[in-house]
Formats: sequence, C-alpha cells, structure tokens
Amino acid sequence: MPYFKKSPWIIHYDGSSCNGCDIEVLACLTPVYDVERLGIINTGNPKHADIFLVTGSINEQNREVVQNIYEQMPDPKVVVAIGICATSGGIFAECYNVMGGVNKVLPVDVYVPGCAARPEAIIDGISAAIKILDEKRKRTKEIQSGKVPLLIEPAVLSDAPQILDLQRLAYQSEAELYNDFTLSPLRQTLEELQKDFESNLFLKAIMDGKIIGAVRAYEAKGTCFIDRLVVHPQYQNFGVGSKLINEIELRFPVCRRFESFSGHKSKRNIDFYTRHGYKKFKSEKVSEKRDRIYLEKNKTEEKQ
Repeated sequence: MPYFKKSPWIIHYDGSSCNGCDIEVLACLTPVYDVERLGIINTGNPKHADIFLVTGSINEQNREVVQNIYEQMPDPKVVVAIGICATSGGIFAECYNVMGGVNKVLPVDVYVPGCAARPEAIIDGISAAIKILDEKRKRTKEIQSGKVPLLIEPAVLSDAPQILDLQRLAYQSEAELYNDFTLSPLRQTLEELQKDFESNLFLKAIMDGKIIGAVRAYEAKGTCFIDRLVVHPQYQNFGVGSKLINEIELRFPVCRRFESFSGHKSKRNIDFYTRHGYKKFKSEKVSEKRDRIYLEKNKTEEKQ
C-alpha cells in the first residue's frame, strides 16, 4: 500500500451484476479484511469520494447513473472496474441491452478481473488506484503551476478520431444536463467530422503528447463562427479553453465579428464566453428540452 497523505474514500455502485462481486466488495469491509484499518472509508456521497468502484456491466438504464456519480466526484478521481462484467461485459457483452464494460462510458484506471473478483484482488486494485490518485494529484499541481507545457496548433485529418472521442466525452455533461443523449456532437460520425475539415479550421490543444482540447471555426461574410470548443474533463479549469478561443480568434484576423452558441442551461459555457467579451443577442428553441443561446463579440476599432 503506497503512502498517501489523505485517507482515500471510495464509493461503490452495482451496475447490473449478479451480486457476486458486490458481496466480495462488502467482504473487504468486514473484520477479516478490514480495509478501514488501511484508512480506506466507504462513503455513499460521490462528492466525498476519491475512488469509484463499479461492479457489473453497463446498459442503457444505468449509464446515466454511473456518469452522474462520476461527474459529482471531485477531481482528481480514479475509476476501478471490478469483475469481468465491469471490465469487458463478460458473458453478457453481446446481449442486445448491454453496452459492455465500464470503459464504454467512463475512463477506467484500474481493472480487477474475476468472476467473482476475490477480496484480495479488490484490495490490490484499490492499492493501485491510490497510487494513480497520488500521481494525478501531483500532476494537477504541476498543471496549475504552469510546469506542464501546453501546445495549441492546427489539427490535421489524422487527428479526427481523437477529436471525436474527446468531443463525445466532453459533451456527456451537456447530455446529462438536458437529459438528452441525442445531441448532435454525440451522434456525429467519424466520416462527418472528417468532412468538417474541408470547411473548418480545427485547432487542438496538446499536453503530454495527447489531445486534451479542440475547437473549430469558419468565416462567412466577415463573421467567424466558432463551434464545439471542448476540453477533456480532467483538464478543465486550467485555462485550456481560454487559450483555444484566444488562438482561434487570432487565426481569423480579417473578421470583425465572432459568433458562437450554447444551450440555455449551460451556465458555465455562457459565463465562459461572457468573460471573453461575448454577449447574448438572440435565442431560439431547438427542441422541447433545449433553447439555443447565440452569443457575439464585435472587435472594437483599434486606437490610432
């Protein structure tokens, strides 16, 4: 067990298991194994949890619940998939109502296979999760202090698969907010995204060799239309979005006006654009659940 300054709190969710793995998780809390002696506390509140233990496969009914729990957990956080069903879907992987393992909807850090997973293996998995959590905390401090270089540059067609994966991950919170998983960024195909490269300028934010943010824009009649500015959830609130929007505006020097849009409930997005000089100028209803808020920014005349 690695040294950890803060006792890790875990939260457990049973996706759709047979309860075999759930019983083994509970066994870890009993006097025989007693993980609390190692400082590990089981909590029922995701806002207090550091490690998310998931048993059972993911299906359409529990997908939103798993994502909601994950989103409520403070960063940094670690996800542990326990049992063969949680790691890959197990024998139910090909069922019509099963999406697969936890990695279909969440970024999994530790896999603990087994049917059922033994308490010793679960404790080993938690031990590995604690080490990863400690590394994420250190990494977060490095990013906050600006020690990790961030590169903003034009994306190329070969980046499309990574950008699409990032887009789908980033828009999960929007889908939950409106309880609408039919949002176009979630339904866009790779072929459609690749076609967008023909008419849009794509910028990507790179850190540690991987794409953690992206934005696209195009010009029409003197206006730069900015769309789908996305940042990986683990790298949000570090200024990545601000650097992307500032850079995309610089890439269109002839434009005197910039326009984007957001959903009416997406307060964080609207506040983000407001901080960067954008103002609301119209809204329209695009579905029963969602109104679209349009925002614009006009360049002021340069001082002589």
